[in-house]
Amino acid sequence: MTSATPQGANLLYGLRKSTKFSKGLGALLPPAYRKFWVEWKQQQPAAVHYVPKDGMFQREDVTGLVTPIQNVPLPLIDPPEAHHGIWGGEAVIKGFQKRNQYKRRVPHFWVPVLRRSVVHSRVLNDYMAVTVTDRTLEQIHDHHGFDHYLLKTPACDLRSMLAIKLKKKILEELAAGCPKLASDPIKQQEYLREYACYLEQYTPEEIEWYGLTYGEAISKVKALTEETEAQMPQKILFRQQLIEQLKEAGIREAQDGDSEAMKGLNDSSSSSSWLSKLSFKPKNW
Repeated sequence: MTSATPQGANLLYGLRKSTKFSKGLGALLPPAYRKFWVEWKQQQPAAVHYVPKDGMFQREDVTGLVTPIQNVPLPLIDPPEAHHGIWGGEAVIKGFQKRNQYKRRVPHFWVPVLRRSVVHSRVLNDYMAVTVTDRTLEQIHDHHGFDHYLLKTPACDLRSMLAIKLKKKILEELAAGCPKLASDPIKQQEYLREYACYLEQYTPEEIEWYGLTYGEAISKVKALTEETEAQMPQKILFRQQLIEQLKEAGIREAQDGDSEAMKGLNDSSSSSSWLSKLSFKPKNW
């Protein structure tokens, strides 16, 4: 069976589903970004809009019927406004609501209660006015600070791009040694000792790629690829390699050819007209 297909033995374990990282520029993304992608998109977020039940089965109190426990997460909608605030893992829920027993159900959207509040980042040494929910304020109080809340919470639970970008900025600030607190060395060393445990979970490369969307990561890897490929043309590079090999072999003509080649390159770069490259000149030259 496998010998009759062009994939050969690769089909022994079935066809692999194509992902964003299997072809194109996505295949060039480093493992540091893939680690963030797993934390952001593939990791199971904490239950916010429902109470999960423990175990595999449950028994009804009245009927005694045994039914399996199915902790199915609710489908959530993240509007564009959610990425301009910090909602603490909450989102918009779309469903149906039966408002009268004699009428059919109607579509309904459950939106979290939003409010404007000011949060303080000790590492960034800045106050920010953002849109938050009650759960966001509870999480900040439970983690004893805004910085601890962002650094302890994975990206799948933050959900907001604003929160993820702030977390990336805090990590970069800690990795740089908190330069914004250079005026107060005592406080600077205190914060570095307090938040040092979070830097142990990331490498400098992972901090660099953390918090980037897929489009931003593709643009970055494309720019890095163009920088590495912006080299000398291979025609000139192979010529230099051949001349070096001839020099190592002890061929005397290689030195003369090298000097003549460099002289020809300088002459061709200095002259702008193609007529100067001809072996003859026109009559009216």
